[in-house]
Amino acid sequence: MPEVWNIMVPLWAWLAVIGGLLLVIAIDLWIVDRGEAREFSMRQAGYWVTFYVILAIAFGVGLWVTLGGDKAGEFFAGYITEYSLSVDNLFIFFIIMSRFAVPRAYQHKVLLVGILLALVMRGIFIALGAAALERFSWLFYVFGAFLVYTAVNIVRQHLKGDEEEFNENLLLRWVRKAFPTTEGYAGSKITVKIDGRRMVTPMLIVMIAIGTTDLLFALDSIPAIFGLTQDPYIVFTANAFALMGLRQLYFLLGGLLQRLVYISYGLAFILGFIGVKLVLEALHSSNVSWAPEIPIWVSLTVIGTTMVITTGASLIKARIDARRGEQPHPEQV
Repeated sequence: MPEVWNIMVPLWAWLAVIGGLLLVIAIDLWIVDRGEAREFSMRQAGYWVTFYVILAIAFGVGLWVTLGGDKAGEFFAGYITEYSLSVDNLFIFFIIMSRFAVPRAYQHKVLLVGILLALVMRGIFIALGAAALERFSWLFYVFGAFLVYTAVNIVRQHLKGDEEEFNENLLLRWVRKAFPTTEGYAGSKITVKIDGRRMVTPMLIVMIAIGTTDLLFALDSIPAIFGLTQDPYIVFTANAFALMGLRQLYFLLGGLLQRLVYISYGLAFILGFIGVKLVLEALHSSNVSWAPEIPIWVSLTVIGTTMVITTGASLIKARIDARRGEQPHPEQV
């Protein structure tokens, strides 16, 4: 079966990545939160998205120099996949922000805290997943079957137009019942004291909603990236870099998400491809003669080409609809 621990990454490399990401986040937060709360501008979002993409590319080049082209290819394939899945998930974030009526000036902080929570939880998820795959090799078949099932389910939900829903999870419902909540926001505070009684604000509720929702998205993305690489270091860094740019991408894309009507089909194809790849490579490692081993450059080409085609086709359709005077329906996102 595929070997999970391909290269033993030294502890200093883990600490350098985690410390560097935390430093960048701290600088990002300090720059954004100076002075009075204000809206996150499109220009500001564009600068930060570009910065994080360049940072990810630089990290991938560093992997190429230190660990070789295969590891760099695994990182880029994983990063593009995670980033693409994030684009499809952003619309749920729009729904959450609208449902809880989050003031636009505080939306960037909600996303940052939620993403930080998701990053910590995903780190735990990745460690557990890597250990489980190393011990129970049959899980590769389970992951592959799950990704194929997810791909089919995405297409079915998209065709029915009911995938853009937000249902409060158990944790969120428990927090609502366990803690008294104020009716309105108190700036960016998560708790306030009213008449001597400590109460939580809707800001805390929406942060939990964003964080736990993104963790649920990991049920798709973590198995997907383990289908591209079994190196926990690359799995973690690809997830981390994709998550770090997610907050700015939320503001940069804005209404553009409603125009990406074919993105779900592209993502479904990618998940299905990775699921089949994972099963075939597991069979190949079990000495099944007819099962091929798919090189990482093929995976990277398939993922990149699929996203380019679906994005281009979506924008072309949006332009045609605009000329006809039609507006994309929310269920098409």
